[in-house]
Amino acid sequence: MTQESDAKNQPRGVPQSRAELDPQWQRAFEWVEKELSAEIISFERQPRWRPAFFVEALRDGESLPLYLRGERGELDHGAYPFEHEARVLQVMESEGLPVPHIYGISPDPKMIVMDKMPGRVDLSTAENEGERVSALNDYMDLLADLHAIDPKRFEEIGVEKPQDPEAAGFADLARWEKHFRDAKNRPEPIIEFIYGWLRRNVPTERYEVSCLQVDSAQFLFDKGRVTSFLDLELACLGDPAADLAGMRGRDLAEPIGDLKPAFERYFEKTGKPIPKEVIDYHTVRFNLATPTTCAPIVHAPPDTVDYIQYLAWYWVWSRASVEIMADMAGIALPIPEISEPTQTLYGPAHDLLVDKLGSLRSANDDFLRYELDTTWRNASYLKRVESMWPEMELQEASEIDALIGRVTQPLDREADLETFVLEHGAAKEEELLQFFQKRCRRQEALFEPVARELKGAKIQLL
Repeated sequence: MTQESDAKNQPRGVPQSRAELDPQWQRAFEWVEKELSAEIISFERQPRWRPAFFVEALRDGESLPLYLRGERGELDHGAYPFEHEARVLQVMESEGLPVPHIYGISPDPKMIVMDKMPGRVDLSTAENEGERVSALNDYMDLLADLHAIDPKRFEEIGVEKPQDPEAAGFADLARWEKHFRDAKNRPEPIIEFIYGWLRRNVPTERYEVSCLQVDSAQFLFDKGRVTSFLDLELACLGDPAADLAGMRGRDLAEPIGDLKPAFERYFEKTGKPIPKEVIDYHTVRFNLATPTTCAPIVHAPPDTVDYIQYLAWYWVWSRASVEIMADMAGIALPIPEISEPTQTLYGPAHDLLVDKLGSLRSANDDFLRYELDTTWRNASYLKRVESMWPEMELQEASEIDALIGRVTQPLDREADLETFVLEHGAAKEEELLQFFQKRCRRQEALFEPVARELKGAKIQLL
């Protein structure tokens, strides 16, 4: 649903003439007016890759703030049908949880039409520590209420219930893996390693099933209270430990604060403490969904994507998985030495491109400014790749050759490493965790100056 969170670092749209809209959005507006017996008097397009609008309508002389959210298009993860989130929100509303009312779904183009809810995202924007703690405590209470809803309510709208401990532990893993394998377009050694680890370590002594927000800790808040859950498009049935795990992933991009007191509040509310190792397992499982979704995009990015954002998601969440696995096994992880950028023969051209794009980022048009900014980020990243990667590549090649036990060739190296992971991942777990930690850290160093909210992101250990 993400009414705010996907665009928190982007400018708000400027109201424009309805006649300037693409015909498909005009059709959506006409559907809203007809179905809701309302008149749209103003709107703003949310400046992001995914079509979404903040709409102000009048109905019976009263203001009706709406949020219209469209399909993901070529960036669709394919995990659930578009209508899934609307159905989940309707169940949650009927159970008294704070969510937007769903008015319907525009059929052409498909857009969920819902209330625009008050409040803001990101607890780091809280006015003070007291408000942060109060809002987080309120969310934990509401999350416990969500988990207490009879799973049958969600089965009735088509959500599949896991039937045994292993299935509850895997939760929606199969959906993400299918999408990953259907879209896979290059060797992915680190992803294959994590998949193998998850299968070897799935909890089998526990069977608790609830409706999960999945991408948890997304909510709007105001004055220390949650005003609405956000983003239920991935909701599924599984172990409630998964939503606590998801909060650790959310904290990487939107700092939540110390999660231990929040988890203790949840345990007190539910009366059901959850073992650390179960939350850790689900943290790895949840984190993996991010690189698996981003993998085909970073290898073959569509022109609509903020490339650096997806690259950062891929590597930061991969590293977070590695760090949790190592913590569970008591394995110390190395920090690679990162050399400073060096000036090369091609450096002046990169400098010129970065400077030119940087000077254009103040364009008046919101969407043009967004496009120029993302292009500037790409250029800044490529400048560092050109000056830093050759030395890093030599280091990695030497490490991979030592792991595999033979000299690998540049064009075959990733495929050879993936094959090694598939055949020896369990036996070489410590060595691979240490290697992948260094790989993630090196890659992060390349985009670090333009990573924004992911700069220095670190997973919270329990």
